[in-house]
Amino acid sequence: MVRIRLARVGSIRQPSYRVVVSDQRSPRNGRFIEIVGNYNPRTDPETVVIDRERVLYWLERGAQPSEAVARLLEQTSVMAIRRGETTLEEVLGAETAQA
Repeated sequence: MVRIRLARVGSIRQPSYRVVVSDQRSPRNGRFIEIVGNYNPRTDPETVVIDRERVLYWLERGAQPSEAVARLLEQTSVMAIRRGETTLEEVLGAETAQA
């Protein structure tokens, strides 16, 4: 089964994470299929960068997000797009209006 999960990178006591698509049998920081984003909990506010199109691509093909990644996808409204509550264009338009 393909999972979308976090892979830890960074130094000792300074974690940051990559959001990766990988086989669930692979180790946490091991082999992966694709990097689809990153997450840094040490910044204020936390930095979350997700390639929405690629995540939606993998979700359509049956990839299952981990619990932590599911929370990040809710924050970035990817799950709302997947459920059909909004469209990618609406989300991108709202972000450009805020900037």
